[in-house]
Amino acid sequence: MQRTIPPFRYDFIGSFLRPQYLKDARARFSAGAISAEELWAVEDRAIEELVAKQQDAGYHGITDGEFRRSTWHLDFMWAFDGVGHRPTNTGLPFHDEAALIDDTFLTGKISIGVHPFVEHFSFLKGLERPGSVARQTIPAPAQFLEQMIMPMNAASTSAIYPDTEELIHDIAAGYRKVIADLYAAGCRNIQFDDCSWGVCVDPNALLFFGTDEPGLLRVKEQLLRVNNLALAGKPEDLVVTTHICRGNFHSTWACRGGYDMVAGTLFGKEHVDAYYLEFDDERSGGFEPLHEVPGGKVVVLGLVTTKNPRLESKRAVIERIEQAAKIVPLDRLCLSPQCGFASCEIGNKLTEDEQWAKLALVKEIAEEVWG
Repeated sequence: MQRTIPPFRYDFIGSFLRPQYLKDARARFSAGAISAEELWAVEDRAIEELVAKQQDAGYHGITDGEFRRSTWHLDFMWAFDGVGHRPTNTGLPFHDEAALIDDTFLTGKISIGVHPFVEHFSFLKGLERPGSVARQTIPAPAQFLEQMIMPMNAASTSAIYPDTEELIHDIAAGYRKVIADLYAAGCRNIQFDDCSWGVCVDPNALLFFGTDEPGLLRVKEQLLRVNNLALAGKPEDLVVTTHICRGNFHSTWACRGGYDMVAGTLFGKEHVDAYYLEFDDERSGGFEPLHEVPGGKVVVLGLVTTKNPRLESKRAVIERIEQAAKIVPLDRLCLSPQCGFASCEIGNKLTEDEQWAKLALVKEIAEEVWG
């Protein structure tokens, strides 16, 4: 019942709480007090320490914790030609709090040379030990598309791309370039992080996208198409997974709703190998939509929350795994937290010790369930 390729029986999503000395260094860099080279050295140290902790904790997949980024998704977009950003005045509306992340928008046609994340991955690759696999997390192409077609950006985007199909093809082409470069650097595991489907299932989805029911159906088709076009021609030995989320900022959330409204499209038609799915509370609905997951694909159940430090009941988590196994066979299930611990630099409301206690619990449960 053990797995030797990603996703692993016990796994995590990707981002980790930043140590204070790293936050301090990034603040000093922003203030012009240290150079980019000095910041890079601090980031190197923090990533080396993080990866050693991941490996010592018994985890087979490793990430750099997204320690070189300010956000899980926007830094990736900013590296593309044709993408601009500026400090936000209002932020994104999350439950109880506004996510004060940069407004990000198009300034021209999208293209990419050598993406800086390739160098980020090369450093992580050098930290692999026997039995561990370096994973590169990036926002899904659908997330990139969603960013540019939401009402706040729709007018400026349509001025550059009157035809959304051209935008879709340019985003996909850029991703294919990045994926090819990551593969050439030795990457064999890429994770698409994707909140776009979480927006689609929210009761306010029509308002969020500024559309009607037929328009929302078109949006879903576009999200699927851009993701699959980006994966066209990918190498057979490259494992691509996707993490579906409803927002994660400073222990707050943005959307709610089960997977029912997108299951046929997302689970049935997206060309990924596995799904990391948020299932930590009632906002995510039940397991019934997993009936749409085709045979051969793996589901990673996100049953342990990263939004608060309270440790889940081991028995309760095992019971939920048993419920999911009535729909997807146990040998195609894995376990993880429901999201990362720090999708943005601010991080969630728990300590580093509490973060590692969560991961210890995930491992303990997985070893009991799968042996």
